[in-house]
Amino acid sequence: MLLILAAILALLLLSAFFSGSETALTAASRSRMHHLEVEGEARARLVNRMIMHKERLIGALLLGNNLVNILASALATSVLISLFGEAGVVYATIAMTLLIVIFGEILPKTYAIRHADRMALAVAPAVRPFVAVLAPLTGLTQLLITAVLRGFGVRADATRVLSLADELRGTIDLMAREGTVRRHYRDMLRSILDLSEIEVGEIMVHRKNMFTIDADQPMSRIVDEVMQSPHTRVPLWRGEPDNIVGIIHAKNMLRAVRSHGGDIDQLNAKALATEPWFVPDTTSLAEQLAAFRSRREHVALVVDEYGALQGLVTLEDILEEIVGEIADEHDRPSVGITAEAGGAWLVDGGVSIRDLNRALDWRLPDEEAATVAGLVIHEAQQIPEVGQRYSFHGVDFEVIGREANRITRLRLKRALEPPAEAG
Repeated sequence: MLLILAAILALLLLSAFFSGSETALTAASRSRMHHLEVEGEARARLVNRMIMHKERLIGALLLGNNLVNILASALATSVLISLFGEAGVVYATIAMTLLIVIFGEILPKTYAIRHADRMALAVAPAVRPFVAVLAPLTGLTQLLITAVLRGFGVRADATRVLSLADELRGTIDLMAREGTVRRHYRDMLRSILDLSEIEVGEIMVHRKNMFTIDADQPMSRIVDEVMQSPHTRVPLWRGEPDNIVGIIHAKNMLRAVRSHGGDIDQLNAKALATEPWFVPDTTSLAEQLAAFRSRREHVALVVDEYGALQGLVTLEDILEEIVGEIADEHDRPSVGITAEAGGAWLVDGGVSIRDLNRALDWRLPDEEAATVAGLVIHEAQQIPEVGQRYSFHGVDFEVIGREANRITRLRLKRALEPPAEAG
């Protein structure tokens, strides 16, 4: 009797081990384990190797857990039947259910959730050989499960696994909601993760808003315009504004003016300018940032698939996507989002959706349009008239300004929640 009771106790301890190990190894921080592995922690390397084959790991642990639970229940049933007869089955069922649920499941899993990384490192050396021994059996079990799922029309490769970037986004949002990360830092971290998904065409300065200079003007006029510009690099055009022939740098121009003793008309603007650099509008910000760094340039001209000029993108534009608006003493204050009484906002049509979301902490989609005006036109499927109102994505839009076919001004307000229906 004592031996059987000791065996049941040992089996309950094994049940707690398998349950806690499963929770700890699946809840362990991947980034923390990777950091420890880089630092030379052998147990972290074991954890990472087992997590890479998570289905085999979980299968082995569940198999071991159910095996010891069933064996413990069988032993307890045999003991209680010998003591109480047929009523021992009921007593064994109640007793083993309580013992397994409390001491074999809830208690070890609760501890594992609270100390996932520490426990994962502790159990990894013991779990690894157990998983290796049961690998053939768990492999056969997995084949059986796959066959059953296919019988119900579920393909194993149809399961979507969250990427590490998605996990980081969720972690960042959760930390911001809990108050451990400020909203500004949350926006910065999310923007870094989004660099590979945003194209330069979404953040560029449109060609209608570009500050450019006619290269055929007298040099004295070109110098005056460069000095009046808030930009240090200015595109030069010849013949027509879309024909950019070079980028002139204010510092290079001032050096040339000084070297000629103030005789400005002897200078050649085209000779002072650098060759323009054209990039496709589909280039991602991550690629463009790497290209800026490798070429040691700060300005690129954006063209579409036909080679037509679309706008201009700078290194500062990409950095502002990460850290927010960067203003110096020469920048003109950006105007575009103004608060009104009653919770409404006056917004210029050319304001980008990303800037609006960042400023107001909204979640308007930017997949189909880059600007607020473009979003309204896309949703309305027409060019609205002044005074027309729309409501989509939880926001009310009112068109209050239009020039030709371009929406210039809108009034935005969060849509009111519909009242709950009675009953």
